[in-house]
Amino acid sequence: MLLLLVLQILFWLAIFLVFHSYVLFPKILEVLGRKKKQNQFIWDLTDGDLPEVDILMAVYNEEKVIEQKILSLFETNYPLEKIHVYIGSDASTDQTDSIVKSMMSKFPQIKLIRYDRTGKSGIINQLYKESGSDIIVLTDANVFFEIDTIYHLTKHYKNKQIGLIGGNIVNPDFKKTGISFQEKKYLERENRIKYLEGISMGAMIGAFGGCYSIRRELYVEIPPKCLVDDFFIAMQVLRKGKKTINELSAICTEDVSNKISEEFRRKVRISAGNFQNLFTFLDLLSPFKFGIAFCFISHKVIRWITPFLLIGLFILNLLLLPLGYKIYILTLAGQICAMLGVLVDRLFKKIGLHSRILRFITHFYTMNFALLVGFVNYSRGVKTTTWKPTERNQ
Repeated sequence: MLLLLVLQILFWLAIFLVFHSYVLFPKILEVLGRKKKQNQFIWDLTDGDLPEVDILMAVYNEEKVIEQKILSLFETNYPLEKIHVYIGSDASTDQTDSIVKSMMSKFPQIKLIRYDRTGKSGIINQLYKESGSDIIVLTDANVFFEIDTIYHLTKHYKNKQIGLIGGNIVNPDFKKTGISFQEKKYLERENRIKYLEGISMGAMIGAFGGCYSIRRELYVEIPPKCLVDDFFIAMQVLRKGKKTINELSAICTEDVSNKISEEFRRKVRISAGNFQNLFTFLDLLSPFKFGIAFCFISHKVIRWITPFLLIGLFILNLLLLPLGYKIYILTLAGQICAMLGVLVDRLFKKIGLHSRILRFITHFYTMNFALLVGFVNYSRGVKTTTWKPTERNQ
């Protein structure tokens, strides 16, 4: 009887943890942030003492987007004389380098440096050493800025307590045939959660790597085999006692993949990096860290262990069936129906039918499977940090 009691406690605890991370935690943030505002101690665009900004970008075979990216950086209301762009080519084999060089005559603020195949983290470290401005913006080639993005990524640094500012990445388009709609909704929800973490706790847990800024003196060199550099950099800022926030006005657009296979590959890589960072920042899970620990556990740690919770739930549910309680029959039926939903979605897709609800179920289980594979890859040891661009919805 004691064993069955323990199994029931573990079963409902697992359900609570998943429910807390995906449903309860965002609601708590909404309540906490209801009467709070974003930092108001900011620079105005007309201020003469706006800081110099260095934009760092590692690229590999980005010939399809690099020209549009560069143009988006310079079509800005931020003073052009205060913008410096450092582009590190990770031994690109297409026309990326040639396109950048052709644009350097028009935009002399650009500096192109070609490296041997290194990986994004290593290139960002080298570009940081090349740069010299107090404010650094890190961005990806496929993330396009609006006219005021750079300003909004910079304005809050008038407040000395703010160490890092995340951008608001949005997806301009989506197709019903794949998962771009589900990714779009995921990004929108994540941006909202990050914003609420920032205004309520001053602890946005990780920025989207495609667009964020940081004070130069807070940058910590990324370890050689680090896979998720943006999360590593953001958590180092919190470790140093500064605030991290998300600025929803710092809008930029990103064209994401519509193929679940491409997104799965990307998520596996990110997932392995997530577990790297989990063990790197165990100190930030201390109850003495209050808001940081609460957000870190609720927003990230529980999400990262959700695959194990789902497996545990299914096994525990089977073990609890002999009790004869209807609730355990219903919960098992619910889990089976959800998993069958993935198969039904695949069958529907083959005949040209696309259900958003079923595709959300597929997206949920696929991304959790990516977490599981990422954990296995992490356990085996990270061998390389080189990457290739994700095939996008272009």
